[in-house]
Amino acid sequence: MNPIKFLFSLVLVCFSFNSFSQGYLPAPRNIKAAFAKGTRTENGKPGNNYWQNYANYDIKVNFVPETRLLSGTVVIDYTNNSPDTLKQLVFKLYPNIYKAGAMRAIPFEEQDISKGMAIQKISINNELQNMGKVFLDGANMTVPIKSLLPKNKNHVEIDFSYTLNSTSHLRTGEIEPGAYFIAYFFPRITVYDDIDGWNMAPYLGTYEFYNDFSDFKVAISVPKNYVVWATGDLTNSKEVLSAKICQKIKDAEQMDAISTIIDSTDLKNNNITADNPINTFIYKASNVTDFVFATSNHYIWQASSLVVDKSTGRRTRVDAVYNPAHKDYYHVINDARKTVEMMSFEFPKWPYPYNHETVFDGLDEMEYPMMVNDKPIADRAESIQLTSHEIFHTIFPFYMGTNETKYGWMDEGWATIGEWIISTEGLPGSIDEFGMSAYEKTAGTELDAPIMTLSTMLQGIYYQNETSFFINSYPKPGLGYLYIKDMLGDEVFYKGLHHYIRTWNGKHPLPWDFFYSMNEGAGKNMNWFWKAWFFDTGYPDLGISSVSAKAAKKEIIITSKGTKPVPIDLTITYTDGSTEKLHRSIAVWEKGMKPVTLVFNANKPMQQIVLGSLYVPDVDKKDNLWMAK
Repeated sequence: MNPIKFLFSLVLVCFSFNSFSQGYLPAPRNIKAAFAKGTRTENGKPGNNYWQNYANYDIKVNFVPETRLLSGTVVIDYTNNSPDTLKQLVFKLYPNIYKAGAMRAIPFEEQDISKGMAIQKISINNELQNMGKVFLDGANMTVPIKSLLPKNKNHVEIDFSYTLNSTSHLRTGEIEPGAYFIAYFFPRITVYDDIDGWNMAPYLGTYEFYNDFSDFKVAISVPKNYVVWATGDLTNSKEVLSAKICQKIKDAEQMDAISTIIDSTDLKNNNITADNPINTFIYKASNVTDFVFATSNHYIWQASSLVVDKSTGRRTRVDAVYNPAHKDYYHVINDARKTVEMMSFEFPKWPYPYNHETVFDGLDEMEYPMMVNDKPIADRAESIQLTSHEIFHTIFPFYMGTNETKYGWMDEGWATIGEWIISTEGLPGSIDEFGMSAYEKTAGTELDAPIMTLSTMLQGIYYQNETSFFINSYPKPGLGYLYIKDMLGDEVFYKGLHHYIRTWNGKHPLPWDFFYSMNEGAGKNMNWFWKAWFFDTGYPDLGISSVSAKAAKKEIIITSKGTKPVPIDLTITYTDGSTEKLHRSIAVWEKGMKPVTLVFNANKPMQQIVLGSLYVPDVDKKDNLWMAK
């Protein structure tokens, strides 16, 4: 072969190999199959054959606080947008985690062990179903059906009931007599998608949720003096609330200032709700992944609103609803409002997508569309961190529709970086170290699996630190996002992130959709980092290898003994007591983990150099300090 042609061919082969290694991330067979089918693409956009199913829920539910009995009917119009003919419908009955004999990863109080959710009737297309053919497996209920063809609908009606838990508060239940947070309370059709088909993952109380986008109309009947707060918009306020309360709500929706809609005087006078034995609150929500509600007869209600989209003037109302005995909850309305403001204009700089956000005084630390169930916390910094973290989930996962069950990091990682950024702004001078010590302690050990390990494959209760589940869900992905933001700079970072949000909101993005979409939007191939940080094993470990000073010229060599790329942060103290900080982003490791030399000028001698900063974990800090001899 002509040597010039051979050399040219070799260059082409090398270029192709490099393009392939930079262009594609490791993917299992089922993900590659989605690319092949055209439901997903390697440029981060939904494929021409992308689809997802949709449902319209009309729910009527009655709740009796004295007995905690919840009963109702759910009517579902379910559209099969898939190319497949469905032979069954699969429902999630989440209250069955309290059923005697159910598998669960969290212990419950004996008094909360129940018969689970009772299903009195199932009708499909106006035909009663044979309950003997319905298969129950934990929270999964499989109902065989006549063929549901592509682009066709099924009309489903189910009568159901169960007793709400009074202790063992796992995301839902009685908070105290007269106050209840009620989530996962109705039979819902689970996700059928292009990757796994039906979502059959068991609900064990640890891993979180994966639901389709749906429309909801929910009528909630409660006794007089009980107010209901819920996902969506209250459509009949004049029928269930006094004229005075209705006017206060209307005013709050146009006011920047914080107002009190229900105060202790209102509670004492019992003039909040309509004077009926039973009042039915009707809420509507469109294109959301879930619906929850809370109710109380003795909580006060503070509210404010703010413009979240300056181009349209659209406002969001922010609520704090709580027991007035919990004094540490009095500042939550300010923190919640600040979080919504910062999310809209600072990070992720995306207009808050819903008409309201309600923080409800509960017994948990849990998020839902437009609702938060947060326990009171006396420590001011921790309270801000909790409020910002849970509200941040409004975008991830709810606006984006990610599969929390398999990829918990796709929402918890974002809420973690959101908490880091927003909480320190909300309480200037505070430091949020959430998850950092746990990751630094376990990095590179047997507990430290790759982030891309499915959440369902990891052990550890979701709220306990120093478990694979916690580390992979919270600090590690949060750091990954933070390092990308640092490397790209805000302008390019937000181009990438906003491209991802615009492309995938209201859909079901996978990790690969996120990675490729960020690359596309930022105009930069970052697969070297995605692979090293999210797919590979390894740990972060930097050290100061050598320091030289020749007159004004200073030279510091930093070595990475680990394989995880992290930023370089140096604090230099001079003999006159002054200090200087040097920073290099992860970009210094893009071509490999070779030693990095930092050269700078300073016309004074150095006394010491410290390597590291709060959000740069390092498993061995013995070589992170240099002292002049």
